[in-house]
Amino acid sequence: MPTSPEENPNPKVKSAAAAKKRRSSLSDIWNNKDTQALKQLVLQMRAQSVSNSTTPPSEPESDIQSLTLDDPEPTRFNSGSDYTAVLSDKLLLSVLSKIPEQQHISNSLVCKRWCKLSGKLVRSIKLLDWEFLESGRLSYRFPGLIDIDLVRACVKSRRNSGIVMSYRLVSVHLDSNSTHGGFVGKEGFLGQEAVDGGVKVLVEGCANLRRIVLMNASVEGLGYLGEKCETLQELELHFSDDFALKGLFGCRNLQILKLVGCIDGLYNSMVSDIGLTILAQGCPRLLKLELVGCEGSYDGIKAIGQCCQMLEELILCDHRMDGGWLSALSFCSNLKTLKLQCCKVLDSSPGPDEHLGSCSTLEELHLHQCQLRDKQGVRALFLVCGTVRELVFGDCWGLDNTIFPAASVCRSLRNLSLEGCSLLTTEGLDSVVQSWKELERLKVVSCNNIKDSEITPELATLFSVLKELKWRPDSRSFLSSGLEGTGIGQKGGRSLRRK
Repeated sequence: MPTSPEENPNPKVKSAAAAKKRRSSLSDIWNNKDTQALKQLVLQMRAQSVSNSTTPPSEPESDIQSLTLDDPEPTRFNSGSDYTAVLSDKLLLSVLSKIPEQQHISNSLVCKRWCKLSGKLVRSIKLLDWEFLESGRLSYRFPGLIDIDLVRACVKSRRNSGIVMSYRLVSVHLDSNSTHGGFVGKEGFLGQEAVDGGVKVLVEGCANLRRIVLMNASVEGLGYLGEKCETLQELELHFSDDFALKGLFGCRNLQILKLVGCIDGLYNSMVSDIGLTILAQGCPRLLKLELVGCEGSYDGIKAIGQCCQMLEELILCDHRMDGGWLSALSFCSNLKTLKLQCCKVLDSSPGPDEHLGSCSTLEELHLHQCQLRDKQGVRALFLVCGTVRELVFGDCWGLDNTIFPAASVCRSLRNLSLEGCSLLTTEGLDSVVQSWKELERLKVVSCNNIKDSEITPELATLFSVLKELKWRPDSRSFLSSGLEGTGIGQKGGRSLRRK
């Protein structure tokens, strides 16, 4: 039968020739039981990994020479063999980096090589044993650290003690003997010389730190930290006095600073206007500043506003400021967020209204767990922060129908959040909310004196035009609405008790 020139009379010959020309793959070698070719391939991988590896191989070369394909289950490895030894450090590190961070510690227990490589993947750590740092093992074990917390290691506490004191900033073990004026005396912390020595060891091995939490560091320690760690961007400093802050002059790239001066029952250090002025002059590039338990007054806040012109967020927690400090906020020309937390008094003596000034760039004001019983101080705060667009109250004491109207001076308010304000009633909320013509979002949660039954038609109309509304004022009514139709909670209804 004649054939056309385009057709191949024997297609099997052509396919066999093409397969012969094509380079054999690893699957072909394995399926064809080509022992010699497989051995050569593995030896080439081994040689390449040894040339690129910085750690010694875990298995001798004879183990690969004895590799055979006669095993009926070739995927089952011998218990004494390490088949990751053929991989270079770079390749194995790439594989380990794909594993979740929670498994890095367990992976480090496989062998010494995995321990060293897994340590390079750890970026953040909280140190508990100061000796681990001083001996140099920390920087050797975790050379890639960028975030470290040293506070708990700076406290001389008994690890086997069953008494633990926890604070939102620190948690320490205590014994049954408490010192006069607090749970931990000054002798319960590492001295400045020991802390400075540990800092030097740390930065010599981990020079790429971006965040560090320190306690009781001196001028020398902070200066050495700023000199060696040029990438340092965030610093949290506990138990420091005014003159120790001179060491911050070396931290020229610092953007976030948290300064903890006093924690009741734990430690008490003096940070006053002198320290705030030194801080302001040493860290002109600050974007966020948090002051916890710090003293000060108008002069300290003014210095911060004048020197830190890039400051966008200021947080004051349990402050000990003298009266009149609120008027210094007008010097913060770029401030966008102000947060007050756990403050017993906002401003004991704000002064006349004409001297208060205003912070024209402020957009957000947050008040959490603050005492708002002082009507004069609350009124002065809202006058200074009259341009805010977002106002947040969280578990504030004293916010009732006589205090809340002071917020009506914030004419441009768009977002309001009320949570845990049990003294405020529906009437007090209605009278103020109606004055905010630009309000877009409202959140009312766990304010038990605000009742659904007391909502006026005007307030209901306002709710209908809001972009976002979260309305759960009374937890009891919310629970009863959730149980509606189940028969639970009603007289003669169902019970959850077991018989």
